[in-house]
Amino acid sequence: MERIPILKMGNFLLVTIQVDMHDRLAITLQDDLTSRITETHAHGVLIDISALEIVDSFIGRILGNIAKMSRVLDAETVVVGMQPAVAITLVELGLSLTGIRTALNVEKGMALLRSSLNQTTNQITATKRRADDDAED
Repeated sequence: MERIPILKMGNFLLVTIQVDMHDRLAITLQDDLTSRITETHAHGVLIDISALEIVDSFIGRILGNIAKMSRVLDAETVVVGMQPAVAITLVELGLSLTGIRTALNVEKGMALLRSSLNQTTNQITATKRRADDDAED
């Protein structure tokens, strides 16, 4: 069975789609990715779709579902490398990729994930400090 590799890079998972996506492969990716997020406790997922020249409504919905499932599992999703034709198709199909942040390339996508992780860490630290201060009073 064909699978898309999922690489772990620190707190993030990197998915590079290098083949034409068909429905079964998209569902397999969704299942594999949610499992890997749980196994690795990843805080971010970067999906590189620069090799995709065509995205239909099903693949667009799967990408949206991946982002939603990742968010539930405490991971942000960034899609990078979207070709102009793919962006046009998604808009024409009326698909809003809610929960998916986009970047032009892998470098900018990783910067978005790092920034998001730093913000979350800062919020958790601030919440803990407030809780400690309240406990002291």
